[in-house]
Amino acid sequence: MFNWMRNKRMFVLMIVFIVFVAVMGFSIGDRKKLTWPENFVLDSSALAQEVFYRPAGYIAGLFKDLSNLHDVYKENEQLRLAAAAYARDSIKYNFIESENKRLQEDLDFKNRQKLLYQYNYIIAQVVAVSSNPYDATIRINQGSKDGIKPNMVVVTPKGLVGIVSRVDPFYSSVMPLTELNENSTSKPAATVLGKEKESFGVIESYHSDTGKLTMTKIAENDPIAPGDTVITSGLGNVFPRGMVIGKVDSKQVGDFGLTLTATITPAADFDHLTEVFVVENPETGESGQ
Repeated sequence: MFNWMRNKRMFVLMIVFIVFVAVMGFSIGDRKKLTWPENFVLDSSALAQEVFYRPAGYIAGLFKDLSNLHDVYKENEQLRLAAAAYARDSIKYNFIESENKRLQEDLDFKNRQKLLYQYNYIIAQVVAVSSNPYDATIRINQGSKDGIKPNMVVVTPKGLVGIVSRVDPFYSSVMPLTELNENSTSKPAATVLGKEKESFGVIESYHSDTGKLTMTKIAENDPIAPGDTVITSGLGNVFPRGMVIGKVDSKQVGDFGLTLTATITPAADFDHLTEVFVVENPETGESGQ
């Protein structure tokens, strides 16, 4: 009962205060000078409005800022998605462009070689490269079902890769030039492009420490010189004629001073093999002639 009476009194006082302020407003009218009670009431009411209005303004501003923050977050999410899609599409485009360029180079090489020599070229994908240092063979996805036979030569548009060492129905193994050594049974007979009738040698071995090939059995008066392009001569009925082996780095006097040896930088990139060509001679059905 006491609480109700107290609340009732407060309510009545608030009503009286509001009415008093309203009456004061009407009574002031156009007067320029106010009494001190009137100034006190106006200042008190202004202070009360400021006390209540400022927190309300802060709260309203806070909700507006939260709404703006949510919009910014949504925009950032959309920008992140767009950036990710752009990066993905750029990678895909660059991959397709690179692949098209590589395949176009392969096609140009195949057409160019067919004009020079009557060889068929069977394109194959490299599916595996052995990490075994004692058996560093390369596996390709063409086999006997595709006409592949042992001792067929394998090349890229850049140069000679090696020869087919084993044939399965759907896959084949290739022995690369990097496995050449003194005990190898199949060694390319070589000559110099533009000097085919004057130069001759044999690609004897590959040195993994330098990444170079050694060409031996070169005549003392052979015109071979640094910078020359070394190609297969076609002799020996294994490696067909005209396959680029590499470029001459230097030449030295060989054993007993009777012959020369040359250091050759291989043309093929053995670390980045993707597509290769298996060379077939249409006259014999094999790689040599």
